[in-house]
Amino acid sequence: MTFGNKSILVHLLRGILGLGSLLIALKGYDLVGWPALLLLPVALWMLKGCPVCWSIGLVESVAFKFLQSTEQIEERQF
Repeated sequence: MTFGNKSILVHLLRGILGLGSLLIALKGYDLVGWPALLLLPVALWMLKGCPVCWSIGLVESVAFKFLQSTEQIEERQF
């Protein structure tokens, strides 16, 4: 199972939206009650599980980009 994306920008945007919705859901619970918790599934979907899963995906996304760029450099040398 992979947690990363092919684009680092997409992965970072998913993280910002996921962490933002998680923060709003938890902080908003004090203000509006249980309706704020409806953002928790959105946060879990955007983070692909949890913040740790998102962090693992970020490392995978960076590694994918690094490997892709080194393959292009090797192709140019031959």
